[in-house]
Amino acid sequence: MIRQDITVIITSFYSGEKIFDCINSINKDIKIIIIENSNDKLLKKEIQSRYSNVNCILSEENLGYGAGNNLGLSMVETNYALIINPDVTLKNDAIDKFFLSINKVENFGIMAPVSKNEKYNNFNIDTDKNIKEVQNVKGFAMFLNMKIFKNVGFFDENFFFYFEEIDLCKRLQNNNIKIFIDPSIEVNHLGGSSHNQKINEPMELSRNWHWMWSSFYYHKKHYGYMSGIIKILPKLLSSIIKFIIYLLILKKFKSDVYKYRVLGIFNSVLLKKSWYRPKF
Repeated sequence: MIRQDITVIITSFYSGEKIFDCINSINKDIKIIIIENSNDKLLKKEIQSRYSNVNCILSEENLGYGAGNNLGLSMVETNYALIINPDVTLKNDAIDKFFLSINKVENFGIMAPVSKNEKYNNFNIDTDKNIKEVQNVKGFAMFLNMKIFKNVGFFDENFFFYFEEIDLCKRLQNNNIKIFIDPSIEVNHLGGSSHNQKINEPMELSRNWHWMWSSFYYHKKHYGYMSGIIKILPKLLSSIIKFIIYLLILKKFKSDVYKYRVLGIFNSVLLKKSWYRPKF
C-alpha cells in the first residue's frame, strides 16, 4: 500500500495525556516513531504493548524539538515522513490526501496541512482550497520529502525549541526547494498543550527563555550579529520594563516570565548555547 511509504515522527515530553489520541488518529498500517524526551519507561511500555506499529525510543535526556525529531528522522526508511506534535490528531483522510497532493507539485521539500484551530494554524483558512507555495510553515505538522534533505540536512540542533522549522524552511529556500501548504489536508491542533498541564509553569518559563534565545540566534545566523541585535533590542527593553513593573506589583510568576526572557536574550547575545532546561 502507498501508505507504507511514509513514517510518522512524534517527539514527546511528558505528553502522556495527549499522545494516545494522536496515535489513535493515525492508520494502523503506518509506522510511527516516538522520541520520548522525558525518558518515561512506563509510557514506552504501555505504548508498545498497545500498538504494534509504534516504536517508542527513550532519548535518556531532553533533546528538545529539533534534535528529537532528527533522531527519529535518522531511523526513517520510507520516502516520506510526517512530523507532528503530540497534541495533533489527523483527520481520517489526511495521509491519503497528502499522497494525492504530491502529484500536483514539483521539487517540494515540505508540505504542511491546515488546522481548524486558527490561533495555531499555518494561515487564515479561506474558501480557496488550492495548494499554496509559501516561505515557511509552523512545525506542528509537516510532511517531508526525505530525499530532498540528503544535501540540506534536517533541523539545526543549536535550537532547543522555537525557530527550528523557520530555520529549516529558510535553508530549503536558499537551495531553491519549495514549501507548500495544502488546505485540503486537515489536522486538529490543540496548540501549547503537548505536555502534562501539571508542569505548565516551569514549561512557560522555559518557553520564554528559549523564544528569546532562538529569536536572536536565528537572525544572527542568517543576517549577521548586528542585525540580530537590532531585531532583539526592542524585545529586550520591553522585557526589562515589564519585569520591573510585575516585580513592583508583586506578581511573581509574571515577573519571572520576563526575567527569563531577558536571560534568554543575554545568553544568546553572549553566544552561549541554548543550555536552559525546565526544572520540575
